[in-house]
Amino acid sequence: MKTALRISVILLAAAALTGCAGDDDDSSYDATHYNDVPIQWIRGEYTPNAGGYVDPVDVPNTVADEIHTNTASRDRVSAESTVYLRYDDDIVAVTKQPRGSLIEIQDYRSGYSRWQHHLRTSSWPDPVNQSFRGGGPGSGK
Repeated sequence: MKTALRISVILLAAAALTGCAGDDDDSSYDATHYNDVPIQWIRGEYTPNAGGYVDPVDVPNTVADEIHTNTASRDRVSAESTVYLRYDDDIVAVTKQPRGSLIEIQDYRSGYSRWQHHLRTSSWPDPVNQSFRGGGPGSGK
């Protein structure tokens, strides 16, 4: 009888621990994980065009604030008439247009290469440098 009781206690404890494993409370927050670009929200909020998405009214700072408010970016850099938002493995560039703003989304490596003249003075790592790790899943990190 004692063996059956022990087995029951072990099974109940295992079930309780398994039930807690999926909780997303603050104590299990992974500080190295940042958000992905809110592409679905951007698609629903802004007008698609050949170069990305357009907000026909708002200036880049306002659009970048809207995107960041929806899904927090890892970092932000402003240069000339463009605001760059860094996400896990992507960069969102919001550029001033004659009317409104153009929103472009590129993977980190391509975006950094494209906009490096603005980003190389920031704290963002150069993906060509071996210290860049990206933020997505995978081994070898």
